[in-house]
Amino acid sequence: MSFRIPLWEEIMEFRQLRYFLAVAEELHFGRAATRLDMAQPPLSRQIAALEEDLGAQLFDRSRSQIRLTQAGLVLREHARQLIERVDAARRETRLVGAGGAGRLRVAFVGSASHGLLPMLIKDYRSAYPDVELALSAMNNAELQRALVTREIDIAVARPELKDDEFRRELLCRERLMLAIPDNSPLAAQCEVRFADLSGQNFVLYPRRPRPGYADLVLSICEQEGVKPGNLELTQDFQSAISLVSVGVGLSVVPESVSSTTRPGVVYRHYQGHNPGTALTVHARLDNRAPQVVNFLETTRKFVRAGQSGAA
Repeated sequence: MSFRIPLWEEIMEFRQLRYFLAVAEELHFGRAATRLDMAQPPLSRQIAALEEDLGAQLFDRSRSQIRLTQAGLVLREHARQLIERVDAARRETRLVGAGGAGRLRVAFVGSASHGLLPMLIKDYRSAYPDVELALSAMNNAELQRALVTREIDIAVARPELKDDEFRRELLCRERLMLAIPDNSPLAAQCEVRFADLSGQNFVLYPRRPRPGYADLVLSICEQEGVKPGNLELTQDFQSAISLVSVGVGLSVVPESVSSTTRPGVVYRHYQGHNPGTALTVHARLDNRAPQVVNFLETTRKFVRAGQSGAA
């Protein structure tokens, strides 16, 4: 037993639809052939073959003019819709394939919401306005897991994620500062000696995993001979700043955080060991999606522009 492809699927190639639509809109075989950049006889043969395969006359022909039949009018409307949809699909597919549309999932540590990251996101949105950005905040452990499991495309970590399967772009390096309750005597000082902070309550983050950013601060305490009066560990940056604002203790934060005011909190530079911190943009080595490649390239351009501006 043999199976025959349905007649409509067999004959209705988009090339034929374009030929028909050109004639239907020009109502003149010569003009339609010129529009299609082809000779008139092959075009006439294509239309005649289409009419034969459909079993319907599409044009009333006379010496002076041609007109669409009722069947031709019906096909014209369908042809326009089909060709518009195919052209739109082609444009959108090409755009997504080039990274100019589609979706990009970016996650970042909470403290990155201050400083350069918002400006980098703005630059990327400006360059690729049709890409849907899905933004979320995570700690480093969550970033690592989400990038490994492909739940996100880009991870912005502090200072970086350790994994040979990740590529990375350094976004910035910055110094550390003190975040102090505004009712603390330390708030009246323009600059504070870190070595004088023994007995002060410290609010650090994250609670886990360890080691983490909290251990960086504790290493500064150890080097400066500082013994915190009480150590309050919270899960993320926002929680830590909230506790500082209500007087639970002081914290050590990236300098960029001080650009955003928070009621109940003042920021002070300190004298003493300051290893600084960094923000690094990561992506999987095997993720070659154009949206990811474009984001990393935008990061490189953003950093170069910042460096030249600083110079």
